[in-house]
Amino acid sequence: MALVEARAIEKRFSGVVAVKDVDLLVAEGELLGLFGPNGAGKTTMFNIIAGAVRPTAGAVRFRGVDITAVPAFRRARMGIGRTFQVVRPFRGLTVMENLMAAVPSAAARDGRPADLAALLRGVGLEKRANDPAAALTLGMLKRLEVARALALSPQLLLLDEPLAGLSDRECADMLQFVATVRRSITIVMVEHNVHLALPICDRAVVMDAGSIIAEGTPGEIRKNPAVIRAYLGEDAA
Repeated sequence: MALVEARAIEKRFSGVVAVKDVDLLVAEGELLGLFGPNGAGKTTMFNIIAGAVRPTAGAVRFRGVDITAVPAFRRARMGIGRTFQVVRPFRGLTVMENLMAAVPSAAARDGRPADLAALLRGVGLEKRANDPAAALTLGMLKRLEVARALALSPQLLLLDEPLAGLSDRECADMLQFVATVRRSITIVMVEHNVHLALPICDRAVVMDAGSIIAEGTPGEIRKNPAVIRAYLGEDAA
């Protein structure tokens, strides 16, 4: 059974079809890349899985349970964590306080200081634990965003454009970090920069004009004629 199963998904915004008749399966333990040019529908599909957007038609299941009408905060409690393309830290709080704010109850926070400290070490922010979030670089804030999602111990991590706005060095660091995180969690990563992100994926799905035009391993995606025409460029093969 797939960890996530989205069937016959359609989403309309005031008559505009953003996603049409999409089937998407996410296997437990895989890193799935969801790619496509601007307007392809990938972000809408991502938000449907996260619970930020409800589909016009179709159903989403998580571990076999229909979550189509379940709001985002309840999905988080069920084990679905997400990040945002535009980072949203509490800038006046310290890095550790931001992490603690992600844990839903005071009892849970009181019992997890060692876990949270280990999480900061894992994202390379242990030396910044007492610094205000406002003092961090964008790359560090992106790592903090991932750490906050991981603080809930999710079974599924949804990464929204983790490379957006980063320098080449920061992109390399972020991809290395994601590759490390994926050893213990299922990840769906929406990313515009397919050239950088594709190599770390187990499998990729490419969308265009609201539909899936290709899916497969990174090698298969690079050679797919429809992907080359729509996204990678004729010289990508």
